Amino acid sequence: MNEDNNIIEQNQPVEYTDDNIRHLSDMEHVRTRPGMYIGRLGDGSLPEDGIYVLLKEVIDNSIDEFKMKAGDRIEINIDDNLRVSVRDYGRGIPQGKLIEAVSVLNTGGKYDSKAFKKSVGLNGVGVKAVNALSTHFEVASYREGKVRKAVFERGILQSDVTENSQDENGTYIYFEPDNTLFKDYLFHDDIVENMLRNYTYLNTGLAIMYNNRRILSRHGLEDLLKDRMTNDPLYPIIHLKGDDIEVAFTHANQYGEEYYSFVNGQHTTQGGTHQSAFKEHIAKTIKEFFGKYEYGDIRTGIVAAIAINVEEPVFESQTKIKLGSTLMAPDGDTINKYVGDFIKQQVDNYLHIHQDVAEVIENKVKESERERKAMAGVTKLARERAKKANLHNRKLRDCRIHFSDAKNERKEESCIFITEGDSASGSITKSRDVNTQAVFSLRGKPLNSFGLTKKVVYENEEFNLLQAALDIEEGLDTLRYNKVIVATDADVDGMHIRLLIITFFLQFFPELIKKGHVYVLQTPLFRVRNRRTKIKNKKALEDGKKGDFITRYCYSEDERQKAIHDLGPDPEITRFKGLGEISPEEFAGFIGPDIRLEQVTLHKNDQVQKLLEYYMGKNTMERQNFIIDNLVIEEDRPEEEETYD
Repeated sequence: MNEDNNIIEQNQPVEYTDDNIRHLSDMEHVRTRPGMYIGRLGDGSLPEDGIYVLLKEVIDNSIDEFKMKAGDRIEINIDDNLRVSVRDYGRGIPQGKLIEAVSVLNTGGKYDSKAFKKSVGLNGVGVKAVNALSTHFEVASYREGKVRKAVFERGILQSDVTENSQDENGTYIYFEPDNTLFKDYLFHDDIVENMLRNYTYLNTGLAIMYNNRRILSRHGLEDLLKDRMTNDPLYPIIHLKGDDIEVAFTHANQYGEEYYSFVNGQHTTQGGTHQSAFKEHIAKTIKEFFGKYEYGDIRTGIVAAIAINVEEPVFESQTKIKLGSTLMAPDGDTINKYVGDFIKQQVDNYLHIHQDVAEVIENKVKESERERKAMAGVTKLARERAKKANLHNRKLRDCRIHFSDAKNERKEESCIFITEGDSASGSITKSRDVNTQAVFSLRGKPLNSFGLTKKVVYENEEFNLLQAALDIEEGLDTLRYNKVIVATDADVDGMHIRLLIITFFLQFFPELIKKGHVYVLQTPLFRVRNRRTKIKNKKALEDGKKGDFITRYCYSEDERQKAIHDLGPDPEITRFKGLGEISPEEFAGFIGPDIRLEQVTLHKNDQVQKLLEYYMGKNTMERQNFIIDNLVIEEDRPEEEETYD
């Protein structure tokens, strides 16, 4: 009877009264819905994590001052990878509206296009989100012998003081991201430095002092390409500038196309209308110059950067990584026409003047054309096989939301796990989020593709199906998953398979790695647990999960030793030998919100060609001798302290 009453009560409509209607202050709303303002939270291990958006929002304001000819240096310090201060020497925030400028949404000077004609921050949100999402936030505006200082905690004003000052005009901001939101966060030096270098490429003459290191660019986008290219250019970088446009490009002996695009100093990592316009018109102009060739052959191996300044730009999200604007200004040319006219005139003129460069470009285009024609029959059959396989077998367990779904708010969460064998893919498939997580199962070890031509991509069944699953045959514009996650066992075979997959991407789709889409899944090596009754460590009890056991998953030997210390005496230790041995219930925790990923990166100084030649080339004896000479034998661990699943 009681059960029936409970069922009736549960089916009753929830009471809905005036008390249910709430009004959130601006700062409360940002803290309640941070994703609306900064995208993902994260811990700082990935460039798209929220703490870097906070940093960017502060720096953007200083960059806008530089663009308005006010201040040519910015000082940035990050103490202990946790606390940030930014000081510029611009005009300083108008002091009468200082509090509103940093705490009231939809408030700012950038709605007035006369003051900030081509600014990144136009929606009056940026620094307010930084304020709301920081445990401690300070702002100081120095103007004409006065300084007004304000201190906030989680967006709530704590103090407001105005006094005399002899310091130079400008703005100072200090913030500590809220570690209850950005759990265990750290600012990573390489990610911050990459961000700051992008600012200097787009603002020649701007000096950024980062933790007492000077970052400066004198040649803009030409410097960017020199710093980012991992293969030598086939001809000197062509660098062209206009009133509101700058482009730099060359070709290299590599597959695919590589682009870096910017709008008003903002790095649009997902491109947009300006990048699409460049791709269209650079191919069109070169084709018209030679009077032949196909667009795809012309762009194969191109490495290019484009930066434009747009009045009142429209981005597809608050994180501003893809331009949606179609107009240069509300009453101006379309972006496509503006970019097209510039490329047509400048590139055509350059090629007529520099016939030696034109000859190199044509030779590269002819080479791409020959290879494409040689693969013509193979690619047609391969596409048909891939289409049939993806429709009729279980090699790809797809997800519902894809990176190419332009309007979907969760598209950046989309990922695909590349696994080895059915047992590992089975565990992931049973515990994944079917909305955003796809699984691709490899059959055995992939082919070592180093030194092979792209023809092998179509002739090899595994590579052909993987390329089709990612939808990257024509480039990254149609990439289906934001993260491509290599999920292999943490043993010798797993490491080898991981290396073969990464070699495949480096050979034929290097931009996939350069754009930060490739990751390695970190899975625990050990499970250490003990019964609650045996644990005397109070903190360990508080941190543990509910139930009879306190469990720690350990990703390294150091974590294992710490867990043994915290959970002793006589803990039960399980060594996971493969992904397939981890139950789906446990696996759900490793690929959920707390997923641990290691991003695969590619930089100029990596000397990737030499690395591949050594580790993936035909010098087997040289590698064997290296292993013998550097072999380290670990001391045996006591067997009695471990159990094995």
